[in-house]
Parts: sequence; structure tokens; C-alpha cells
Amino acid sequence: MYKIGIITVSDKGSRGERVDESGPAIRDMVKSLGEVTSYVVVPDDLDLLKEAMINMSDKEKIDLVFTSGGTGFSPRDNTPEATLAVIHKQAPGLAEAMRAESLKKTNRAMLSRAVAGIRNSTLIINMPGSVKAVRECLAVIMPALPHGLEILTGRGGECGSTE
Repeated sequence: MYKIGIITVSDKGSRGERVDESGPAIRDMVKSLGEVTSYVVVPDDLDLLKEAMINMSDKEKIDLVFTSGGTGFSPRDNTPEATLAVIHKQAPGLAEAMRAESLKKTNRAMLSRAVAGIRNSTLIINMPGSVKAVRECLAVIMPALPHGLEILTGRGGECGSTE
């Protein structure tokens, strides 16, 4: 089982003006992967978001971090930029798969700027802010995550292995 972190990105949520619903939705959907051991709500602030990701990866040794929110076109949407600033390797297939599936439901999916990548041995994935979109996107990537995490954390074999 893996250690999972959730970072909800919301100015209003961080001030207590809005109840976070996407974080709990993620928590419910990822139970098969492990335990959510870290959960924070941060404002749409580039530096605070980078700090939260670095803390979960480097200090808390979280295996998988989900962010929720901050991936759109608003001037305050900084999640992709924060993620790209802290990761060492990109994992574009995850965001591409989420966008491709979401496009079947709404043309607004092409406006998502979500990214995914690896910092040390932590996989960081940007999720949408809405509960409905979080559920749809997680449903797409969940089947691939166990294998990816096995390889990333050294708990599994080689991807091309036929053994």
C-alpha cells in the first residue's frame, strides 16, 4: 500500500469560505492504492503550492500526490506551473488520458492545463477542481497507477519484462 497526499488548491477553501468536496472524493476513490496520510488546502499561490508539494515529496515521503484545482485559465490558476517547477520528470500520458476521456463528455476539457510528473520517488498528478471531473479523470487513470507506482517506488519488476 502507498502513502497518498492530497493538496486542494482554493483561495476560498483556504480561508474557510468553501467546503472542499474534491479532496474527499479523491480520498474515497484511491482507497485501493493506499492511505491518505497528508491532506492540505492551500490558496492559489505559486510558492505555497510548490512548498506543499516539496514537503509531501521530500519530507513526508508520500508516494502519490494529487492536487485538485488551479488548472484552468484564471490568472490565479498556478497548479501546473508549480508542478512543473518541482518535478524532475514529466509523465504526460496521465494528463493526456484524462483530457482525452473528458473530451468525450465536454469540449471544455481541452482547456485543462493539468500536468503530471515525478519528483524523486513521488508521482504528482494535477486533477480538476470539480468533484464530477475528479471522479471521471480518476476512473481513467486508476487502472494504470498500481503498475506505475510499483516501478517508481522499486516495488515491482521491469515494464518490458515477460517473466
